[in-house]
Amino acid sequence: LDFIEITFVVVPIVGPILLTMGLDPVWLGIMIAINLQTSFLTPPFGFALFYLRGVAPEEIRTQDIYKGVMPFIAIQLVTLAMLALWPGLITWLPRLVYG
Repeated sequence: LDFIEITFVVVPIVGPILLTMGLDPVWLGIMIAINLQTSFLTPPFGFALFYLRGVAPEEIRTQDIYKGVMPFIAIQLVTLAMLALWPGLITWLPRLVYG
């Protein structure tokens, strides 16, 4: 539950500022969540990498784990870029449901 500490520190600081700038709160929440998820897979504080190291067999090196998560990091970065360029990808369903 390491994301709770990060969220409690970052969101109260940047959230009101970004919402005052007119950003959609749903979009902002999703972007923060994907950023947090990406941070769990990137060194030096990649918490998920430490968890994987703890359950992986001895013959799997830490370097192999780092190489193995690279495609997932790339997918998340592409997703962040797409959602930044086309915010409607996030907000179309809530607008459809809640009008």
